[in-house]
Amino acid sequence: MRAVVTRVREASVTIDGACCGKIGNGFLVLLGVGPDDTEKEADWLADKVCGLRVFEDEAGKMNLSLETVGGQLLVVSQFTLYADLKSRRPGFSKAAKPDVAEPLYERFMAACEARGFAVERGRFGADMQVASVNDGPVTLIFDTDAM
Repeated sequence: MRAVVTRVREASVTIDGACCGKIGNGFLVLLGVGPDDTEKEADWLADKVCGLRVFEDEAGKMNLSLETVGGQLLVVSQFTLYADLKSRRPGFSKAAKPDVAEPLYERFMAACEARGFAVERGRFGADMQVASVNDGPVTLIFDTDAM
């Protein structure tokens, strides 16, 4: 699995002109699933994301966790994180098929909720517009191939 995690002041996702997910302070997570990913990767990634300490403390150091600051998550499925960029037209054969990807996308969000976090979401496979006010900006990339 791959995730691009951005610390945000606010973020939202809109589908067909209607807002379907919105958060304040927290993380916007763009989540891609690979064909060999399992529940193990989803749980590991949820643990890493939820445990990040990238919010500033009183000394201005990135030391506080999502839990400490009362942050939320907005998770958007993003198969393009597995794009093959060898040519000018990206290929997506390295992304998991929907029957594999969607349950793992849901598993990741359920694992975050089980850790006590409010999770807003996009809709798997939909054409979405994502808006965010990045904070910092702080953006981190996770890949479960490195676990």
